[in-house]
Amino acid sequence: MIDRRLTPANDRVALSRLRGQVSAERFVDGSPARIVNPVADLLVAPGGARDRQVLFGERVCVLERHEGFAFVQAEKDGYCGYLAETDLGDDRAATHWVAAPATLLFSEPSLKRPEIAALSLGARLTIVAEHARFLETDGGAFVPRPHVRGIGDWATDPAAVAESLLGTPYLWGGNSRQGIDCSGLVQAALTACGRSCPGDSDLQEQDLGSPVDHGGPFRRGDLFFWKGHVAMAVDPGRIIHANGFHMAVGYEGIDDACRRIEAQGEGPVTAVRRL
Repeated sequence: MIDRRLTPANDRVALSRLRGQVSAERFVDGSPARIVNPVADLLVAPGGARDRQVLFGERVCVLERHEGFAFVQAEKDGYCGYLAETDLGDDRAATHWVAAPATLLFSEPSLKRPEIAALSLGARLTIVAEHARFLETDGGAFVPRPHVRGIGDWATDPAAVAESLLGTPYLWGGNSRQGIDCSGLVQAALTACGRSCPGDSDLQEQDLGSPVDHGGPFRRGDLFFWKGHVAMAVDPGRIIHANGFHMAVGYEGIDDACRRIEAQGEGPVTAVRRL
């Protein structure tokens, strides 16, 4: 069965490699572009509901531009959907990534000058010059040095990355410091460690790690899955997760979370996976 989230095809257009597998009016190779707004919603349909989000500087393959929207496939996880055309700019390879929970872009290399944008953990930047306390982007903006790291200079502890986002508001389909959901938190944590990760919890359960006995013992970084939900262990007895109950990223005891989630009618843990 074809998963629309991961299939770069709609009724009008599809990637050339899908010829013979899907029906479309035309097949294209697609063209690269990058996100130029701090956060862009990846939509189910033009003007429709949000599926996920993509961040500043992330690359996408554009299959079609039509009536103000673009149909794209995200490079980081293969997720497909629609963006406003205004979210897209010319392609450029990133040299750095935002390693802090959030940062600001400034109009000049000075803390006293106006900020021009707020970026989230994982945003990509192309740096063209270095200054004493700032790095200069190809767009002429300036980012504080302590907030960024070079591509390839990854974090090493996914749980620590997730903990850096403690208190971030819960947002269905969110992938940023402004708002994030359970699978977005896991994806942000693993991507910051240079590891590929699908965008949704069901895909993460299928693709990530190896199985662990539901009774433990558990380790930091273990992933707990329920139907439609995922959390990450920070120690043998606690998890961190973005959840609608607390409406934020927060800690919860593993046993407490299991009881609460099952009592809400969402069922038991379906899998525990070790990265």
